[in-house]
Amino acid sequence: MADDELARMRTEYARSGLADEDAGDDPIALAQTWLAEVVAAGVHEPNAMAVATATADAAPSVRIVLLKGLDVHGAVFFTNYESRKGRELAENPRAAAALLWHPLQRQVRIEGPVERLDPAESDAYFLARPEGARISAASSPQSQVVTGRDELERRWAEAEAAGAAERRPDGWGGYRILPEVIEFWHGRENRLHDRIRFTRSGDGWERDRLAP
Repeated sequence: MADDELARMRTEYARSGLADEDAGDDPIALAQTWLAEVVAAGVHEPNAMAVATATADAAPSVRIVLLKGLDVHGAVFFTNYESRKGRELAENPRAAAALLWHPLQRQVRIEGPVERLDPAESDAYFLARPEGARISAASSPQSQVVTGRDELERRWAEAEAAGAAERRPDGWGGYRILPEVIEFWHGRENRLHDRIRFTRSGDGWERDRLAP
């Protein structure tokens, strides 16, 4: 595809937007409401979330994970602690995340420090996963170079035979982004989009509006 074709691509937004009074004073409640509305609208994988991390010297990386929890404590996802994001979070325990729900013309951004979940929380989630997914988590050396697909399938079969689905691997578990900033974006006509930002202030939040 030629660069000029990409440059001409444009979608006009025309939904009602996000008024200050509708945003309220609680960004977690608003994010939960938006997520429920996205689920009700039948959006495919509504919990798909881009998570950006960085090394100690600020070299960034980003990937899509699945949001597995969202409450007053923060946004939760799971991964291998020795994956690239796990190693970067060990060096630099901060992250930025974004959930984009294009059919509803909405986006939520979350920024803040990151902590590991308590092992008991990771254990509970691991055992709730389908058996095949548990075996994959136990057998895959995530982000490491492998010789080929055959190696992955061999590792999986060996892990299955060893009963790996019965116990969470020590090197796999959850992280929680502790929100310091949460921003809500809503598409509007003529690219004059709504952007409402909440910034943590003590035990509460300060709300302001950003130019698009």
